[in-house]
This record gives sequence, C-alpha cells and structure tokens, in this order.
Amino acid sequence: MENITESDANHPQTDEHIQSLKDKISVQEHQIEELSAKLKWYEEQFLLSQKRRFGASSEKTNPDQLSFFDEAEQEADPKASEPTVEEITYKRRKTKGKNDKMLDDLPVETVEYPLSDEAQTCPQCGEHLHQMSKEIRKEIKVIPAQVKVVKHVRHVYTCRNCEKNDISTPVITAPMPAPVLPGSFVSPSLMAFVMDRKYTLAVPLYRQEQQFKHFGIDLSRQTLANWMIHGANDWLVHLYNRMHTKLIEHEILHADETILQVLREEGRTAANKSYMWLYATGHTDVPIYLYDYRTTRASKHPQNMLDGFNGYLHTDGYIGYNGIPGVKPVGCFAHARRYFSDALKALPKGSDQTSSVAKEGLDYCNQLFHLEQGFKDLDADERYDKRLEQSKPVLDVFEAWLRTKKRQVLPKSALGKAIDYSLKQWDKLCAFLLDGRLEISNNRAERAIKPFVIGRKNFLFSNTPKGATASAIIYSMIETAKANHLSPFHYLTYLFEKLPNIDLGNMAQLDALLPWSDTLPESCKVSSNN
Repeated sequence: MENITESDANHPQTDEHIQSLKDKISVQEHQIEELSAKLKWYEEQFLLSQKRRFGASSEKTNPDQLSFFDEAEQEADPKASEPTVEEITYKRRKTKGKNDKMLDDLPVETVEYPLSDEAQTCPQCGEHLHQMSKEIRKEIKVIPAQVKVVKHVRHVYTCRNCEKNDISTPVITAPMPAPVLPGSFVSPSLMAFVMDRKYTLAVPLYRQEQQFKHFGIDLSRQTLANWMIHGANDWLVHLYNRMHTKLIEHEILHADETILQVLREEGRTAANKSYMWLYATGHTDVPIYLYDYRTTRASKHPQNMLDGFNGYLHTDGYIGYNGIPGVKPVGCFAHARRYFSDALKALPKGSDQTSSVAKEGLDYCNQLFHLEQGFKDLDADERYDKRLEQSKPVLDVFEAWLRTKKRQVLPKSALGKAIDYSLKQWDKLCAFLLDGRLEISNNRAERAIKPFVIGRKNFLFSNTPKGATASAIIYSMIETAKANHLSPFHYLTYLFEKLPNIDLGNMAQLDALLPWSDTLPESCKVSSNN
C-alpha cells in the first residue's frame, strides 16, 4: 500500500498535485476494501470450519439429541414405569398396546410354576386347594448366535437285479440342493450373516474374524472377503441387473454420489479418489436403490447408468448430470437452504442473526419446506395444484429478493455463494412445480447414501475394484430390501439358497426373488407390528 510521503506534504498545492493525492487515496481505499473483503472471507471460512469440525452437521438442531457417552445417564428416569406386558386372567382383557403387538410374531416358551402336591393344602382347614386363576408375566429372552455343522448326505442307488443279470446297471443319485460356493463349507446362512453384519451393521471383517474365534472357528478376514466377492459378483449380480432394468423404467429418479478409496486400481495410486454413485426411485414408486462404483466423477457414468431412462432426475446440482438424453433435471432446495444456513453460521460472534440477510434467505427456504409438509398427504394432482397456488408466489418473491441482494453482497462471501447457487440453479429448483410426484429436495438420495458413508467410516477403503463392485451390489440388495420391509439377513439367506438352484437366464424366476416380489416367504419379511 502506498503512503503519502513528507515530500508530498511539502509540495506546492497545485491542481495537478491535488489530483495526484486524490488518485492515491482512491487506490488506497480500493486496496482497503479488497483487504477487508479478504479478511471477512477468511473469517467466514474459519467459522465454517469450526462449525463443521465441532458443530452439528444438520441445519436444524434436534432437542432430543443425546451425548454419545452419557446416553444412559441422560435417558434414565427412575419415575418411568416399565412397559407392561403382564396379564391377570380374571380381569377384563385390556386393548392390545404396542408392546403386546410387538410380541405377537415371536416364538413362545412357556414355563409353569405350580405348587407342589404337598403345598396344595389349605393352611386354614387342611383341604385340597383348587386353581382359581393364573398370573402371567412375559419377558423377551435373547438367545446368542449359535454355530453348528450341517452335514448334507446324498444317497446313491443302484439295481441289484440288473447286476445279477449282467444288465447295464443304472446309478441313481438322490437330488440335493447346489451349494452357494462349491468346495467350501460356507452355507447360505453363514454368507448372509457376514454380509448383514458388514453392510447393515457396519461391522468390519477383521472384527468379525475376532468374533468367530469366540465360537471356536478360525476364519480369516481374507476368507470372509472372498465369500463377499463371490456372493455378490457370482449370485447377487443377476438380481442387481434386473433391478437396474426395472429402475430406468420409472419416470422419476434421484441420484447422488460420494467418494470412495480403492487401493489397487490399475494405473492409479491409492490416494486417487473413486466414487460410489447412488440411483433411487421416487417416493411414489416401488423402492429401488442402486449403488454403482466408478473410478471418477465423470458425466459418462450417469449417462451410461441412465441409458434408456426418460423422465425427471433429482440431483444436488452437480454438472455431471447435465445434458443426459431424456433427463429432465430437478434441483434440491435442501442444498440451497444449506448454503444460507452456512452463511448464517459464518456471521461473527455477537452479530444479530435475526435481522441478517442470510436469515431472510433461510426463511424463504423454510417457508417452502413448511408448505411441503402440509402437502405430504395429498395425491399428486392435488399437490400440483396446491404448489401453484401457495408455493409459486413464495418462489416469485424469493427470486426477486435474490436478484436484488446479489448486487449488494460480495460474490465470494458465504452469503454471496448462497445467492449465486440459488440463481444458477433457479430453473431446476423450481422444477418441482411441474409434477405433483416430484419432491422439493434430493434428501431421498442423501438418506440412501448415508449407510454407505457410515460403513466407509468403519472399513475405510476397498482393496480392489472387484471388492468395491461387490460392495455396490450388496448395498443395493440390502438397502432395497430394507426399503421393502424385508429382514436383510433372512432375505439374503433365502437368495443364497435359491440362486444356485434356479435357471439364472429365466427372468421370471429372477423376478420372483426381487425384494418387492409378493412370492417371497413370510420369513423374509419384517413384522408389520414393528
């Protein structure tokens, strides 16, 4: 920055010199303005960094959120009564509550407590007592996992008469189900058990290896990993491909993506980022969630995955989804709201947040979400009409507000980025007005990709592309099963029993195994009472 020197002070006050000083002052003011903007930007980035590191990740605060370490202490209430499951047979039967319904589908073990013959004597008169009623107390008993060997014995038959008469003797072998992995002792239930724990409960294979040792079984994590790859890439992939065919037949989809580290990719270092893409059907359709592992975030991947799709696609605004043939993009107001929420968090300590411009933008977004909450029980046509009647006027005012404020804020500030994102995405953000089946946000895809993000925090990375592909297939089967109210463990067990024993080229047989098939056995389904 230039300074006014002593020679300048002693210089004659000519018009030329005065103009020179004015020019210097103008330059200095401009430099001060630039430095102030930079300082404000750095302060915002620091505050946001602190919020991301130590604050809640959601834009809204859940008042019921518990501390991870003292959940028991915070939840404990000595005055709270236990859920009542006791019945007295001589009293009027009460209406079944939630706890009674929860127990309906569980197997029952009955333990009787009668008086001994000697004790069945009246202490008053000495006569024999008769049973008046019963008092029943119910408990939920937990039976830990058990491991046993199942020996499959197939009988082979021949004809003694043919042997005696020197006739060509037939050898007839009794039928036996094909194994899920020939030459291995892994059963359908064991493969499903390991998959369920790793991909539903996020238990890494090395911890499962340790737990199997407690059962007296020495299973290396390499063996467990081989089972996962075989089960996914040799069996589940056939259902995955059918699910993909069904997915692109729908008119409304959601998409999102997140990073994945794969250590041994050909021609790439372990530090290179790979991606797990997620595609999901809309909330009005049969739930389908497909994960797709790819080495990059290039637009060719969604183009290939959505080849043949013709309809609306909800995204977060990432340009990789632009220009896909047949795709009508729909934006995400949750992302727009998040930008304004970040701008509010970036305000210096002690600022009046209630009157800030960022709060105004956030209020517009919240108003739109509040309206959507009121429309959620309407059918698609009614929701379409209500949005045009109530949401569109809010959007018109919001757009005018954005264009006005854009001229008044620094482009690189957190608020400037929030306004810029909304204006650049405006046509996509308003696309939810086009069809009552569409949603105002892409939260459906974000929620669906969270199980993978949680699992990634536990197993950190995949070793090979083959393993990453297997993970994508397994997550697809498990998350789609959960969305269709199936128990992942029981469903996977059923699949590994059936898939080795059907014609994999028969689409009707494969369709009967899809998560939404009405021919699946009841044992695969989660009780409607839960």
